[in-house]
Amino acid sequence: MTHHKISRRDFITAAGKGAAYTVGGMLGVGGVFAPMLAQAGEAVGGGFLDPKPTHYPGKAKSVIWLHMNGAPAAQDLFDYKPDLIKLNNQDVPPSFLEGVQVNTQGGAGKLMASNRTWKQYGQSGKYLSDLLPNLAQQVDELAFIHNMETIGATHDISTMLLNSSGAVPGRPTLGAWITYALGSANPNLPPYIVLSNGGRGLAGGSVNYSAGFLPAVYQGVPIQLGDTPILYLDRPDLLSSSQQRDSLDFLRQVNQRHANRYQNDSELKARLEAYELAYRMQTTVPDVVDVSKESEATRNAYGIGTEETNDYGTNLLRARRLVENGVRFVQVVSGKAGKYNDWDAHSDLEGNHAAQAKMVDKPVAALLKDLKQRGLLDSTLLVWASEFGRTSYGQSGTGRDHNPWGYTQWLAGAGVKGGFSMGQTDAIGLKTVGKAVSTYDFQATVLHAMGLNHLKTTYLYNGRSERPTVVYGEIVKDVFA
Repeated sequence: MTHHKISRRDFITAAGKGAAYTVGGMLGVGGVFAPMLAQAGEAVGGGFLDPKPTHYPGKAKSVIWLHMNGAPAAQDLFDYKPDLIKLNNQDVPPSFLEGVQVNTQGGAGKLMASNRTWKQYGQSGKYLSDLLPNLAQQVDELAFIHNMETIGATHDISTMLLNSSGAVPGRPTLGAWITYALGSANPNLPPYIVLSNGGRGLAGGSVNYSAGFLPAVYQGVPIQLGDTPILYLDRPDLLSSSQQRDSLDFLRQVNQRHANRYQNDSELKARLEAYELAYRMQTTVPDVVDVSKESEATRNAYGIGTEETNDYGTNLLRARRLVENGVRFVQVVSGKAGKYNDWDAHSDLEGNHAAQAKMVDKPVAALLKDLKQRGLLDSTLLVWASEFGRTSYGQSGTGRDHNPWGYTQWLAGAGVKGGFSMGQTDAIGLKTVGKAVSTYDFQATVLHAMGLNHLKTTYLYNGRSERPTVVYGEIVKDVFA
């Protein structure tokens, strides 16, 4: 018999591959766990996801971030502009185009008024269009920021900037920073989860829920619709539960012995945490995202069972169940509505926005009401965000172009001042008037709600103390009560 020598490194690698199968191939899921092993960071002596203290008491314990993918037109939803109606189909006055780099081929088109019906709602008397009849009933819970401004006017770059404060890949996203700073509130669930209902998905892909230069344990875990929320999570049919547990226990013993000898090497610690989290997720994730456990009345409120709202409503009800179970950051990406993959209406804005708004209006209103009834709105920050807005002048006769110069986002819950509006765009809704709120400011504000000072949330990388908002960002304090 020929005996082949095997190095310890090869043995650990082989054993690791075996354990990967015992947790249903989780090392390949969404690129989450494999890079975790290579990018293990500075958690030696403590768990990567151990709970950590805030800088000061924060109202929010969790964030549900609603990304309106493709960028809706605020002029057709929240930003009522009667002057735009009066100037409909006229050339854009030159004074409104100062500082505007027109991207549309052939230049700025004619001014394009909103065709929607507008009414005032709530004690705040806020104008909303008829595209959002359900959300209009919750308007006194919302704080609108009408003076948003960003850099760039392409979906990939502006979405990346909104999520990571970087215009190129490689920076951690906001959810990753929050997870890094606060750890996990539930050891059986990933602290950062991403939900989507199809369509084009987040422009730019997984860089928008990446951990960047942070340890990869902090990046978002994508969960899909259907009965298999995470691919390859289930235990293989031919492997019993006891066999799986025995295999993981053996691997832990081998890795732990080596980790004890080399206590400054965090790679094995990350490996151990990855295997164990994946093992626990086999039972916890399917249970938490199973909306059939909810009452029929609750499912109906979210629009589950109705074609136009079923998928998005399912994701929002899942988001509520996730934050209820301690998930720190849930990012919900709006997707396909009928024939429209997202809100990107360069043409047929009427058809596009009618379909997209119908998809999100009822579920978002239900989420607000549900969080409030369950006492969760006080500790959950709800965010409506998009990568930019849309122009007040037309494109292709029936659509609007990208607009980074002035648009609207809103916040709700977790100490936010409901029934509040701040900032403004010009008379036609094209550019911010006065001081603008940048994406860096927006991120700093979300971190503040979580009890984190964006100036003190730092990570040493390549000899530089990095923070979420690079070297920018001011907290928008006016939105808090």
